[in-house]
Amino acid sequence: RLKKRFKDFPEEIQQQIVRETFHLVLKRDDNICNFLEGGSLIGGSDYKLIYRHYATLYFVFCVDSSESELGILDLIQVFVETLDKCFENVCELDLIFHMDKVHYILQEVVMGGMVLETNMNEIVAQIEAQNRLEKSEGGLSAAPARAVSAVKNINLPEIPRNINIGDLNIKVPNLSQFV
Repeated sequence: RLKKRFKDFPEEIQQQIVRETFHLVLKRDDNICNFLEGGSLIGGSDYKLIYRHYATLYFVFCVDSSESELGILDLIQVFVETLDKCFENVCELDLIFHMDKVHYILQEVVMGGMVLETNMNEIVAQIEAQNRLEKSEGGLSAAPARAVSAVKNINLPEIPRNINIGDLNIKVPNLSQFV
């Protein structure tokens, strides 16, 4: 449901990578370690798949061979716990219907392939600050509609011919033929 890449691949290759990753991870028993060598599309032995399985959700990170497996498992744990705090018992529907928020949370943790933050309290504080900002603005998705409504509700007795803003003077052309 959630894919974040730091390399660009054509869409067909991306779908093949997702299928191959899904098959590699799904066929593993829950009692086996959570690291495996990347498949042929992923880069073979130069890359590792590190994953965690929570209820019905799989979280898979593909990293190069220089990364610490335990460090990435901890990173997945922080990401999942943060999702859990933000969505109160995260489930697949949260990932589907709040994709933008999930991406924002992931960007607070990892950006450009580099780990930015692993302190869950700091991540949650940033998410809450973002939520407060969106609420104070009435939500980013409502901004264009509010702007159009504000322009429509301007009651001007006549169209201004000159607009003066500080030292800036703007002459407005005659638009009566368009009104």
